[in-house]
Amino acid sequence: MAGRFGRPRSVLRMRTLAGQVFLLQVAIVVLLVAAAIAALVLQSRTDSEREARHRSVAVAQAFANAPGTAAALTGPDPSAVLQPRAEAARKGSQVDFLVVMNTQGIRYTHPLPDRIGKKFVGDIGPALAGRVTTEKVNGTIGPLVQAVVPVVGHDSKVVGLVSAGITITKVSGVVNDQFPLLFGSAAGVLLLTTGGTALVSRRLRRQTHGLGPEEMTRMYEHHDAVLHAVREGVVIVGDGRLVLANDEARRLLDLPPDVEGRQVAAIGLDPATAVLLESGRVVTDEVHPVGERLLAVNQRSTERAGGPPGSVTTLRDTTELRALTGRADLARGRLKLLYDAGTEIGTTLDVVRTCEELARFGAERFSDLVTVDLAVSVLNGEEPEPNGPAVEMRRTAVGGEVPEGSLYPVGEPMRFAPSTVLGSRLPAGEPVLEADLAGFSGWQRQDPERARQIVAHGIHSMIAVPLRARGVVLGVVLFWRSHTPEAFDEEDRSLAEELVARAAVSIDNARRFTREHTMAVTLQRSLLPRALPDQNAVEAAFRYLPAHAGLGGLGGVGGDWFDIIPLPGTRVALVVGDVVGHGLHAAATMGRLRTAVHNFANLDVPPDELLWHLDELVTRIDQDEGAEGTDSDAKAGVTGATCLYAIYDPVTGDCTMARAGHVQPLVLRPDGGAEFVEVPGGPPLGLGGMPFDTCRLRLPEGSRLVLYTDGLVEHRSRAIDDGMALLGRTLGGRPDQTPEETCEAALDALLPDHPTDDIALLVARIRRLPAGRIADWEVPADPSAVAQVRAAAVRKLIEWGLAEEAFTTELILSELVTNAIRYAAGPIRVRLIHDRSLICEVADHSSTSPHLRHAASTDEGGRGLFLIAQLAERWGTRYTGDGKVIWTEQALPEPVRTPAAPDDAGP
Repeated sequence: MAGRFGRPRSVLRMRTLAGQVFLLQVAIVVLLVAAAIAALVLQSRTDSEREARHRSVAVAQAFANAPGTAAALTGPDPSAVLQPRAEAARKGSQVDFLVVMNTQGIRYTHPLPDRIGKKFVGDIGPALAGRVTTEKVNGTIGPLVQAVVPVVGHDSKVVGLVSAGITITKVSGVVNDQFPLLFGSAAGVLLLTTGGTALVSRRLRRQTHGLGPEEMTRMYEHHDAVLHAVREGVVIVGDGRLVLANDEARRLLDLPPDVEGRQVAAIGLDPATAVLLESGRVVTDEVHPVGERLLAVNQRSTERAGGPPGSVTTLRDTTELRALTGRADLARGRLKLLYDAGTEIGTTLDVVRTCEELARFGAERFSDLVTVDLAVSVLNGEEPEPNGPAVEMRRTAVGGEVPEGSLYPVGEPMRFAPSTVLGSRLPAGEPVLEADLAGFSGWQRQDPERARQIVAHGIHSMIAVPLRARGVVLGVVLFWRSHTPEAFDEEDRSLAEELVARAAVSIDNARRFTREHTMAVTLQRSLLPRALPDQNAVEAAFRYLPAHAGLGGLGGVGGDWFDIIPLPGTRVALVVGDVVGHGLHAAATMGRLRTAVHNFANLDVPPDELLWHLDELVTRIDQDEGAEGTDSDAKAGVTGATCLYAIYDPVTGDCTMARAGHVQPLVLRPDGGAEFVEVPGGPPLGLGGMPFDTCRLRLPEGSRLVLYTDGLVEHRSRAIDDGMALLGRTLGGRPDQTPEETCEAALDALLPDHPTDDIALLVARIRRLPAGRIADWEVPADPSAVAQVRAAAVRKLIEWGLAEEAFTTELILSELVTNAIRYAAGPIRVRLIHDRSLICEVADHSSTSPHLRHAASTDEGGRGLFLIAQLAERWGTRYTGDGKVIWTEQALPEPVRTPAAPDDAGP
């Protein structure tokens, strides 16, 4: 069968409706014939099985009741008598087997002699009870039916059994002989039916033009769509009559309901339209007035595609289309305006800058002049008060060329009077439209003199829209028109509301950022040292620069810190640390670590031990926060902090350092040399499990120790190694620079334009304590030596001009030395240091630390440390590698506390 486009088509793949009907009818006939054959086969099987049962029972009963059968069963040799008879009966009755057996089922006869004497296969129970039984079994010769009947003797007892069987195929052979006739009849019926079906299908194919069911369904769906859903009129005319008109054509031409089939000239159209439809000429987008409408008409002949004579005409209402086009252009312009506003307003997190962007954009794209007034609390980053514009406001931005003397200038404070429309409606968040300012409808009560100036300068229309965010009023935006002749209307008011609503979100975000930034900066300033402590060990300068706002986190506030901590014995601890991250959490973490460093430093432990304690603390903090937090705030831990801790002793000039993941410090020698100290590296704080090593070096007087964080030397465009090399080249060769000048030189050379990380920089110039301000003695372990030490100490104090402190110092030394002789071991050394305070130190080789206790009234001792605590300003114990040192500090009068110059050799 040929396809519609000349391609051969399989009968089984017919797509036309006629072909499918033909196949359906053929399939029905085939199914009917198959059903008849199946029914006949089933019926023949049932009849065959019934016939087999009847024949087997009849043969078995006939042989069982035959004369001599019962006597032979009770005779001496039943098989010799019964086997010939059974075989003759089997062949005469055309059964497959005839078996005689005793009551135990042992065969006396069988068609196969070798099976005589073997047990019968089948159910003999009912036959032994005197009943006839039949059963269907699958034997070696195929499915068969066998019957078992009893053989009754003279005393009515069962003396034996007879079984006859016949296969079902032998009985059904007669039925099978009828199948050729049945199949021949079915084939004849099928041929006759197929021929009739072919004739019907041919007729149907001509009527449907060979269309398939899907194509016909689609055609009718499109027909309904054209009639009812298409928003373009369709009219089909044939032989001067209107054949078809869809719903849109009826509406546009105002046609009556029963218009199909009527002459075009008689349906009430205007003459020009009627002539056009009857003519059938080709028309493309001709505009014809029909009533109050302008219709664009397209007309083509239906004969061009092989259709019937006539024409098809489409009608489009250009009047509504033009109105829709105008509205679409207006909507598109508004959307573009709002989109541009989203990209040009709120580019920074600065309240004033955002207001200026809003004023400039509104003046250029929407109105001639724009003023933005904000509540003072919003400008300060605070939460706005709920009554909005009723509070004190300040003019924040002005856009456009403002005539002199008309509008309030930037910075002018103002309050909207409640008696005016603005004062009554703006607090509730309602916009105000004044289309004609010259009418003075009440808006002029705010400032009558300025209102006259506004109108005199040609400003004729105004829209006031409150800046609302999160349910509160932040301020108000006033749009003014002067050069544009058209006054504002309701559409403009709606657009102004959308524009201000978008800008209000940006302003509120900037306000909240200002508030958060202020909070973070306040927290940061409260955590960082505001001034360096008084001490004589080093001359120091520092710099802290937060990351650039917007690049480094919340307002640029981060977790870098530095510190100088005075220690006993005129020593000083220099600390620089860095907490990864920015914002309030980093600043708070920095404060916790700085406090911890101060607490551990008060224990006067070496740098490596202090970092170990700090690492343990950070690990516990991380575990506590991890247990209390969730997956979303798991990053709130402290892990990632680094620290460098150094202790400088101005008496010996030794500096001991240890670091936990921090960058190497830089030492600037007095001769101008610059070198990075190879301090053994340890893991960042919080990782745990790794020890920290120390580095000890002796610094010449006048050396500068530069401690810094990685934000100074590392940047997106610069590797940390390159930054450290640049730092060394910048600061090297300048031995005369002060710490302040060193800080400035480092920042000038390495500070990027937009730092993305915090920078902490600490520069300390090393000082040495003059030898004349230090006195030390070695004391033998003899109680009589205590008096000698007291006397030597008094002489040194008089030499230093501290005679007034001699008595107190004698008491302190007497108690400390006596305790050392009594309880300690090894050599005992006493040292006096004259610095900003008078320091007494007693060193021994014992690791036992004394503790303060309250002695009872009956105790002979135990009051020594209590006495020392009362006499000294501070006292404590620090451990050394071979023992401990007990120290005290005594405050000195102000004139003698002046630190000595570096080159002072002492009195």
